[in-house]
Amino acid sequence: MKQRVKSLASRDNPHFKALKKICHNGHARRAAGIIVLDGMHLVESYTESCLRLGSRLEEIVIADSAQDKPEVARYLAVLPANVPVTVLADRLFDELALVRSPSGILALATRPSCPTAPDAASDAVLLDGIQDPGNVGSILRSAAAAGFSQALLTADCAQAWSPKVLRAAMGAHFLLSIHENVDLCAFINRYCGRTLATMLNAASYPLFSTDGFDGIDLAQSMRPIAWVFGNEGQGIRPAVAACVSCCVRIPMPGAAESLNVAAAAAICLFETVRQRGWASPQRVP
Repeated sequence: MKQRVKSLASRDNPHFKALKKICHNGHARRAAGIIVLDGMHLVESYTESCLRLGSRLEEIVIADSAQDKPEVARYLAVLPANVPVTVLADRLFDELALVRSPSGILALATRPSCPTAPDAASDAVLLDGIQDPGNVGSILRSAAAAGFSQALLTADCAQAWSPKVLRAAMGAHFLLSIHENVDLCAFINRYCGRTLATMLNAASYPLFSTDGFDGIDLAQSMRPIAWVFGNEGQGIRPAVAACVSCCVRIPMPGAAESLNVAAAAAICLFETVRQRGWASPQRVP
């Protein structure tokens, strides 16, 4: 390997202690401006996008046994020489691991930032107080798959760049513009398209329809759409709900009272895709 390679076998090593703190302490990560990418898929997805994201790799950390994995060897073979590689004894890597079955590779990178303000004329997903990292990551993944371009999160959402959210999103972060600590009402009030929220009440329009008949038309001349999804227990804040163009409900003929918010988001986003006929939405001039 052409990189600067360091091997560590002692948990008393200062560098190992620093790595462990970064991996397991969210305050330390945010203070350092670092994100932790767990697993080959995330590491490769990030590497392909880092220039566009304005971010850089700080370090690759691998388990000693992972050096024999073909995908790891291929990745290290093309890794720039200025990126340091730390090889940890397997028992030390397990202490850094963020999952029960460690992947054998982690990357530390500078946290990407959005250089521009949220786009008031493009499709968006707005998250209001969603606190479960798995739900946030799953919604980001669905949004990217459905062709949405940006996600806006309120200050009380799970941290978008936390390892759990990154893992659940499976690379979606690198396909979206992600904005945190957003005032959703302010954004909705200047949004050029339609804003919709899911609400469990009889006054909401049914989501499924044909060309809007007895339901909600999501195509509407292909103008942009912003979907709002709310907290797992409390739903969307009343102030935010009062700002949206329309409230919709997902028909549930079964006995369950509600859907998981990530499942509801996937249904709404892909119903948008279906009604649009798989075409790309037009950006408002």
